[in-house]
Amino acid sequence: MAWDAVVALGAFHGINPGMGWLFAVALGMQQRSPRGVWRALPPIALGHAMAVGLVLVAAALAGLIVPQNTMRVVVAAMLMTLGLYRLWRHRHPRYAGMQVSFGTLTVWSFLMASAHGAGFMVLPFVMRMPVAVSAVADEHAGHLAAASVPWTNATAVGVHTLAYLLVMTLFAWTVYRKLGLRLLRTAWFNLDWLWAGALVVTGAVVLLT
Repeated sequence: MAWDAVVALGAFHGINPGMGWLFAVALGMQQRSPRGVWRALPPIALGHAMAVGLVLVAAALAGLIVPQNTMRVVVAAMLMTLGLYRLWRHRHPRYAGMQVSFGTLTVWSFLMASAHGAGFMVLPFVMRMPVAVSAVADEHAGHLAAASVPWTNATAVGVHTLAYLLVMTLFAWTVYRKLGLRLLRTAWFNLDWLWAGALVVTGAVVLLT
């Protein structure tokens, strides 16, 4: 488990305005109250965690019947395909308006994180490679290793989401209180392009290593 990578990806997701903090700032400004910012953060983090967790659960279930080498190729292909698609067609899913409930905002966040490939980016750093299984000579130990996968995946989702929430909160509060949306008009870097490129590069690394 590459915990530093899991944390770093969470922090990067938190920095990206398209994955949460910009929406929280907009809600705060619309309501003219910092409560709008604070109320938006928990459902946004929950939706993000659901998107990442869904990918890890699906991969863990597939790993029960799919050989690890095949799984590695599939994950790499999905990463590269998703990255190239986002470079070619740069759009976000549109679901929620500005008047949103907790559940609606959670679904919005889930769709945004899914569209950005958040779960697929985390997957290579938590999936078990062949050596992790083949090195276990004892069958009982192999069962114990398999049983630890759900706990490991759940911990990875929790650590990743915590890093995401902390960084997103820092950016949302700083922009809302100190900088305002004028920051986005004067200093803007398209993190979505960087993210799409990172998906392609990570997929290539997973495929070749």
